[in-house]
Amino acid sequence: MSEQGDGRARSLRVQVPATTANIGPGFDCIGAALQRSNVFTFIEAPDWQITVSGVEAGKVAGTASENLVYRAFNYLWEHAMREPRPSAHLTIDLSVPLARGLGSSATAIIGGMVAANQFSSSQVSNKVLLSHAIAFEGHPDNVVPALLGNCRLSLQKDNEWLFTDIPWSKNIVPVIAVPDFELSTAAAREVLPSSYSLADGVFNIGRMGVLVNALAAADPQGIAWGLQDRVHVPYRQTLIHGYESVSVAAKSAGAWGVTISGAGPTLLALGPEEQAPRIAIAMKQTWAEMGVQAEVTPTNIDPRGTRWEWIDVPA
Repeated sequence: MSEQGDGRARSLRVQVPATTANIGPGFDCIGAALQRSNVFTFIEAPDWQITVSGVEAGKVAGTASENLVYRAFNYLWEHAMREPRPSAHLTIDLSVPLARGLGSSATAIIGGMVAANQFSSSQVSNKVLLSHAIAFEGHPDNVVPALLGNCRLSLQKDNEWLFTDIPWSKNIVPVIAVPDFELSTAAAREVLPSSYSLADGVFNIGRMGVLVNALAAADPQGIAWGLQDRVHVPYRQTLIHGYESVSVAAKSAGAWGVTISGAGPTLLALGPEEQAPRIAIAMKQTWAEMGVQAEVTPTNIDPRGTRWEWIDVPA
């Protein structure tokens, strides 16, 4: 990267939405972008420096070699770019909490890779970028909607990926309940069995078909049935204090269904717009009665995905 002739340095601002993934029976293949985001600003510089602000900023590595945004930037550069790697001063502004099941890692991976792609003269397509992001992350359900927006189903055949849009009715409001305790993805995966019965497979296949139709039609019964799962929720809910009570409270307040967001511990409730505030209050109060503070917010699906723009700043 080089300074412009007027003595100003180029600055790239990348905004990446949070995501809710798995969504009932859609383990490791379905995710949706939410209207909440992390912002990553890259200013051309002779070396890498990282500044972090916002929610839980102290938990994010400020050393380049340990920082996930830098590592993702470097990964794409090494695998897809042909010119010498640039460097930048990176500012990270966080509003997505870490280790809560809202795709904070995916925002970092997509933020880093989108920046690398924009700074390169040999840019790759979104499909190629996502193939590298999935290889880096290990699964597609967060990184795909984080980049593309909306609700997405990701499928792999051999070395090819298919990304399919799942229509999400505007009459379905996601209510995100984020407790003040963490649950690492590694811990959430450790509780999963190594194999499943044929009955469990058939159960999830049927629910997946119902869920896809129900999301498009805003069908209350379809949402209730379609969010049922036998692959990850029964095992992970044991790691989430108050899961059953908070789920019952949400449904009693008007939610059509409740499930775990990502690996948890955040819970996702789906219901009609007019009941969303009541659902949020019920979930928050139920957790509070157990001594758990939670941020519970009705939100919307983000249709745009990752946005980026160049900004001139003093060199």
